[in-house]
Amino acid sequence: MKKKLSLIALALIVLASCGTQKTSTTATTTAATTSTFTAEVWADNWFSLYINGVLVGEDSVPVTTEKSFNAETISFTAELPFTIAMVTKDFKQDDSGLEYIGTDRQQMGDGGFIAQFTNTQTGEVVAYTNSDWQGLVIHRAPLDKSCEKSAAPETECQSSIASEPEGWSVPSFSDTSWTQALEYPAVAIGVKDGYNDISWAKDARLIWSSDLEIDNTILWRYSTLSSPPG
Repeated sequence: MKKKLSLIALALIVLASCGTQKTSTTATTTAATTSTFTAEVWADNWFSLYINGVLVGEDSVPVTTEKSFNAETISFTAELPFTIAMVTKDFKQDDSGLEYIGTDRQQMGDGGFIAQFTNTQTGEVVAYTNSDWQGLVIHRAPLDKSCEKSAAPETECQSSIASEPEGWSVPSFSDTSWTQALEYPAVAIGVKDGYNDISWAKDARLIWSSDLEIDNTILWRYSTLSSPPG
């Protein structure tokens, strides 16, 4: 009888042990790597650059400078993937959208820009401007191009002006309602000083909205891939 009781007790101990045993799994994670990147930008006429909502640089030549055509190189650190957000502005003398007001050169200006982003250590181009970029025009003028030669453009030329949406430069912002960029050849933009100083990636394109003249200030967004494109 004692032997049978001992066997029963042993069985109960084994069963209790199996009932309380926990299964553990180990998740393997890959640590994100921070790298240094170089942004190369040519804009007609001015830009500012945000990475994941943080301002990392802007055109060193004020937009109010006549014929402010130049290329800029900006370095920043980030982890792939990251979100690029940019403000681009064509020069306008006032909200009429015109330039050289009151002179024989009074006219509407035209915009355009190109940018590429390179991993500084590897030399890999991780992003560039093309029709995949999303844009939002926040300053349009003159809405009627016939006022281009008006003697009083400040009062006769109408404009459409909007504020920057809150949080528009951060990764979580939804740009699904924004419009895709249009790609333009260099001759349409009239590229000038600084453009040829940079060796552009073969797939990098000059972009703007659908109207080079009326659309003066545009917000842009693009999210990189976790690895270089193409």
